[in-house]
Amino acid sequence: MNETVSLHPDDLKLIERTRDFVKETLANAEGGHDWFHILRVYKNALHIAKGESGADVLTLALAALLHDIADSKFHNGDEEKGPKMARAFLAKNHVDEVRLEAVVKIIENVSYRGGHKKSDYTSLELQIVQDADRLDAIGAIGIARTFNYGGFKNRKLYDPTIKPDLEMTAEDYKKSEAPTINHFYEKLLLLKDQMHTATAKEIAADRHRYMEGFLEQFYAEWEGVK
Repeated sequence: MNETVSLHPDDLKLIERTRDFVKETLANAEGGHDWFHILRVYKNALHIAKGESGADVLTLALAALLHDIADSKFHNGDEEKGPKMARAFLAKNHVDEVRLEAVVKIIENVSYRGGHKKSDYTSLELQIVQDADRLDAIGAIGIARTFNYGGFKNRKLYDPTIKPDLEMTAEDYKKSEAPTINHFYEKLLLLKDQMHTATAKEIAADRHRYMEGFLEQFYAEWEGVK
């Protein structure tokens, strides 16, 4: 675990137990929200943290690993299940109360949910994990995840008669059954300008351009031009 060599050996052991717990829990998860998604977000978070002084690496590592332990999309919209599972796991592993609460707060506030959800809670660790999670929603992997989830929900690829809804509420976003292409305009293309850290902004700009190129090619193929 070279990415966390600065941590105390006991902290490294806790991270390993957390990794094992998450990997086992998400063994049968949908492909865009599985263990590999978690691992990418974890690596993104550690990479971003290198450029942000003052970040508590253990807190953001635990939060990144546990942030989708029970995504509400796959649990009948229950937004409390994930934080509760994380809290129980952390308490069982004797994580101190201050750090436990910080991790749970990050999990409660990290999700996009239509981009309109406001929270009174903020921290550098939340910003880093949120950036890390949002980076995994854009670029080549973001495109792959979007179509994987669309297929999982049996949604149309594209329907020119159904326009993107840029004013949807968090509840509308949760219930949306729009074609997958609409999701680019309702979320993915908006994420570049919602990054907090300099590192994430730089990575997001590149991934954003990749998505724009994909959409240009998609529409050309749809019309039989290319």
